[in-house]
Amino acid sequence: MAEFPVSIEAAREARAQSMLIVAGAPNVLRGGSQSGNVAVTELLAEGLVDILTSDYVPRSMLDCAFLLANRPEFDTDLPSAIRMMTSVPARVCGLDDRGEILPGLRADLIRVHLADNIPVIRSVWRQGRLVN
Repeated sequence: MAEFPVSIEAAREARAQSMLIVAGAPNVLRGGSQSGNVAVTELLAEGLVDILTSDYVPRSMLDCAFLLANRPEFDTDLPSAIRMMTSVPARVCGLDDRGEILPGLRADLIRVHLADNIPVIRSVWRQGRLVN
């Protein structure tokens, strides 16, 4: 697994080695790396991102999913963007009980409403139970 590759070349080499590539959703929303490394948007445009995550702005993942789905240069629909943040990381981490909407899985879900193209969480379910 290649976590936050610092250059497009590093990401290409990781892909050539059949590695999964992890990148940060905040980088997508900012339009670039805060440390001067490769912009995740460049990686996405080349299909070089498998997992999107965030270790300091969790909300960025939801915003990022909708941004990717609405920008044609990324050639990504909303279900594909969501999979980069749910089922793919769950599978990689061996969390077989979550990450997809299927019978017998945890059913950790959110219901989202778009307000002026901004995703707003309306409801949260944890293990199939409404928690808000």
